[in-house]
Amino acid sequence: MEGYFGLCVVLMSLTVRTLALDGEMAELAKMLRDNCVDETGVDVALIDKVNAGADLMGDGKLKCYIKCVMETAGMMSEGAVDVEAVIAVLPPELLKHADQLRTCGTQKGSDDCDTAFLTQSCWQKASKSDYILI
Repeated sequence: MEGYFGLCVVLMSLTVRTLALDGEMAELAKMLRDNCVDETGVDVALIDKVNAGADLMGDGKLKCYIKCVMETAGMMSEGAVDVEAVIAVLPPELLKHADQLRTCGTQKGSDDCDTAFLTQSCWQKASKSDYILI
């Protein structure tokens, strides 16, 4: 189940926009999003703007939302992103981004929220057309 959950997050964080999630994966993604929205108080409109093609914004609550998603999914711990764990659950059609994710590594920021934001910003820049944030 943990690997399935991680896959769900990766699919939602870096995926082909036309990929449709259903069943358990969609339910897990919704639960993760709802929990992190509640925890951080992020304005969901910011997430929607990113998914409509905007660059990630430096909003403090959005940064902490991204950290929440990454930590809950096991993609980040103690301020470091586990890129190999992210790559390990990428579906075949997204493995083309593995080298870009490795190049980004952990983009250290002023705190864990900023680190998560900077790392995701690097991922977004590396594959803008395939990027989506849950």
